[in-house]
Amino acid sequence: MCLGLPMTIVETDGTSALCEFRGGQRRVSMLLLSNPPVGAHVLVYIDTAIRLLDEEEARLIGAAIDGLGAALDGEDCDRFFADLIDREPQLPAHLRSE
Repeated sequence: MCLGLPMTIVETDGTSALCEFRGGQRRVSMLLLSNPPVGAHVLVYIDTAIRLLDEEEARLIGAAIDGLGAALDGEDCDRFFADLIDREPQLPAHLRSE
């Protein structure tokens, strides 16, 4: 399984940015994105920002990471996946045959 972290840009020089997630900071490559501003949320995988996130999506990914931690600790994790409980799974748009 691959996990990306929803991070917030703290400072940027255009090609890299100092990003933060829950108090931890790391410098990440911004070469795949078009110079997002300080305060923007980005999905970071292996020290590379791979796409922009809106605030809600960043929050949901953070909750999913918390849910994974709860599941690994043997705790109930349903509260972390409130957006998925009581609904059928949906295919991404590019996989639907509509």
